[in-house]
Amino acid sequence: MIEICGKCDIKSMLPEELEVFLKELGQPGFRAGQIFSWLSRGCGSFDEMTNLPLSLRETLKSRCHLYAPNQIDRRSSSRDGTVKQLWELYDGNAVETVVMRYSYGDTVCISTQVGCRQGCAFCASAIGGLVRSLSPSEMLDEVLYAERDSGKPLSHIVLMGIGEPLDNFDNVMRFLDLINHPKGRGFGMRRISLSTCGLIEKFDRLADNQLQLTLSVSLHAPDDETRSRIMPANRGRGVDALMEACGKYMKKTGRRISFEYAMIDGVNDSEAQARLLAGRMKEIGGHVNLIPLNQVEEREFRPSRPENVRRFQQILQDSGVNVTVRRRLGGDLDAACGQLRRRVLHDGNAQV
Repeated sequence: MIEICGKCDIKSMLPEELEVFLKELGQPGFRAGQIFSWLSRGCGSFDEMTNLPLSLRETLKSRCHLYAPNQIDRRSSSRDGTVKQLWELYDGNAVETVVMRYSYGDTVCISTQVGCRQGCAFCASAIGGLVRSLSPSEMLDEVLYAERDSGKPLSHIVLMGIGEPLDNFDNVMRFLDLINHPKGRGFGMRRISLSTCGLIEKFDRLADNQLQLTLSVSLHAPDDETRSRIMPANRGRGVDALMEACGKYMKKTGRRISFEYAMIDGVNDSEAQARLLAGRMKEIGGHVNLIPLNQVEEREFRPSRPENVRRFQQILQDSGVNVTVRRRLGGDLDAACGQLRRRVLHDGNAQV
């Protein structure tokens, strides 16, 4: 049982666990379904659960933690409708969600940690390091409250915000169980993407779960020298080992991996690196998503010039690699991971 502030985190419990918990309180099993239904809709107070006896609500208040995140900042792009939200958590920390508009529906990008320990040199999320990991219920709330704010159902979820999902493995797996549960939100796994910087020691555990989600690997460089410079997680692992782990994962799950590649001017956008990347992708059969870098004020790196992105893409295409260039969204509202949180932290409006 997950605890927060010395109380059980009831929103992180599955229906069968709720049933056991309620029976220990002398309650009938059907109450579990009622409570799980409330929690799966983003209920933030036991007082809202009007179909429960008052005595049970009071008992739950004394035994269980339940919190509704507070939206402390919201910014909407005038260019493409992207919405970025900053949510204050129960302990004063804050995380971001981003809702992106596409022709097929709205996608929410959620955070899995407060801060990040991976130290990627181009990322705002890693500035200040890791504060703590999010609970399953906090990740669930990101989806539910972002959807409530949007006013319409979400089409897809990407775990690609602040933090490294595989560094918070157990809580992320529990979140996926909660969001996918047929008695709750029932969000299909094929509409969920999980992004990792390449913690390959967790790949086997992830594959063992046989989830039908999309695994996105933040590659960002095809060679160890460059990747270790910009991504400390590469040190002690290496690109060769990462590719081997990816191949093993795809063979075990039958799911193709998407490789994210942030285009950084003069760092990873040379023709030689494009050819090396093409060779690695032809061996493994992955899809490459080129991402024009979102510039972060505190970082030295700059996005590749458009002509370099086009040249890089062409080399991959000519080599038979499946490649796309991600459309830039929310460029006018600090849309890169961690930027809004950093801005508010700088103003002193939230804790680290």
